[in-house]
Amino acid sequence: MARVPVIPLVVVWFSLVLALCLQVMPLAEGWQVFRPEWIGLMLIYWCMRAPDRVGVFHAFVLGVLLDLIEGTSLGQHALTLSLLAFLCALVYPRFRAYSLVQQSVLVLVLLGLVQLVEQWLRTLTGEFSIHLSFLIPSLISAFLWPWLATMFKALERRLLGS
Repeated sequence: MARVPVIPLVVVWFSLVLALCLQVMPLAEGWQVFRPEWIGLMLIYWCMRAPDRVGVFHAFVLGVLLDLIEGTSLGQHALTLSLLAFLCALVYPRFRAYSLVQQSVLVLVLLGLVQLVEQWLRTLTGEFSIHLSFLIPSLISAFLWPWLATMFKALERRLLGS
């Protein structure tokens, strides 16, 4: 039986921290709604690629860091990202069998559900919004998924020398 090469944990954490930086990078007024869910995309990728090494703990740590950076209620992003990692663990076997287009649709559903929960949490803390514009990042992220997944698979092959 062929042994699957193990991705170094440093590479995983580097990509997650890079996604965190992209997530909090300042954008011009009005463009924030079009920012992809970088952390969600990276978390989905690594939860699907290495489910035994990346999971709810990584999501929780990233969520707490995002809460601290953005100044939101402590635990808000930690809860939603942990939920995302848990949902990824539930759909992991099915996800890997899908084509990239089908994976994009599933990414849209996963991120949409998580953003719906995040919006619900915001309404509990007082930031009420009636617009569905909070789902735009899910749409953009799903559109970016095939390119991101292909790029990271090529990067993995290059790093692992296969």
